[in-house]
Amino acid sequence: MTAIAPIARLTRGRRKKSVVGTPAGMIPKVRRPDFGFPADMPKWWWDNDPMKTLLLAALSASFPAGERFFIDSVRHYQDQITDPELQKAIRGFIGQEAHHSKEHQMLNGFLEERGIGLARLDREIHDFMNVLRKYTSPERQLAHTVAVEHFTALMAEEFLLKYDALEEMDPRMAPIWAWHAIEESEHKAVAFDVYKAIGGSEFVRVTEMMTVSVLFPVFSGIHLVQLMKESGELGNVKSWAKGFSYMFGKPGVFRKLLPAYLKYYSPDFHPWDHDARDLVEKAKKKWLGSWA
Repeated sequence: MTAIAPIARLTRGRRKKSVVGTPAGMIPKVRRPDFGFPADMPKWWWDNDPMKTLLLAALSASFPAGERFFIDSVRHYQDQITDPELQKAIRGFIGQEAHHSKEHQMLNGFLEERGIGLARLDREIHDFMNVLRKYTSPERQLAHTVAVEHFTALMAEEFLLKYDALEEMDPRMAPIWAWHAIEESEHKAVAFDVYKAIGGSEFVRVTEMMTVSVLFPVFSGIHLVQLMKESGELGNVKSWAKGFSYMFGKPGVFRKLLPAYLKYYSPDFHPWDHDARDLVEKAKKKWLGSWA
């Protein structure tokens, strides 16, 4: 049985349970868009709101260094993968992540020129990734990638693609976030399938998600506060209230991610348990045009 093929049944004692796997032929498509960011872009390009804009800016600052780490963690095991479909998926994953890093470097430079200090955040994430490289095993590094990919796929599908975030953005900024979200969904199971194929430990997989579940919001929260302070918006109570309501109140997009997040801890978990291909196809038609 190949690592990427759908799994029909899992026998546990006398009980059999259906388990979802990566759909056959789900190979991430490498696109090479070239986004432009015009000088008249409003500073607060998401809903004219500082907190919302700076939250995504903080995430963007983490992408170049983070995605290089993800590529390295998967590539470390690439030669051990014998399934030709999973090998194709790995190449697609690497290609997509490399282009995410490149385009977000461009976006981060644009935002830096407009007074949003992302260079320091990028260095902090780069240094942290190097700590992981130095002090954790390749297996745990891959488990870290698997955990973060689950976070980013959920945010892409349930946050950017399902709700109205993209429509609230300046139409010249929305395409890069739509493209990134679409590709996060397309390759969401590649690192997981590699981890399973090399016999990765369930203990390591689950405990690394616990670690990421602390580090991800802590880093994001600290960086958001820093950016709000540097932008003179730390005391903008209206923006904070509006942002927290959007994330945790109504519609509560982060709050609504919780059930899908918790499924990660199931021994039967697979990223494609949450199949968002309908959302992705609609987004591709709306936002990608000829790149789709």
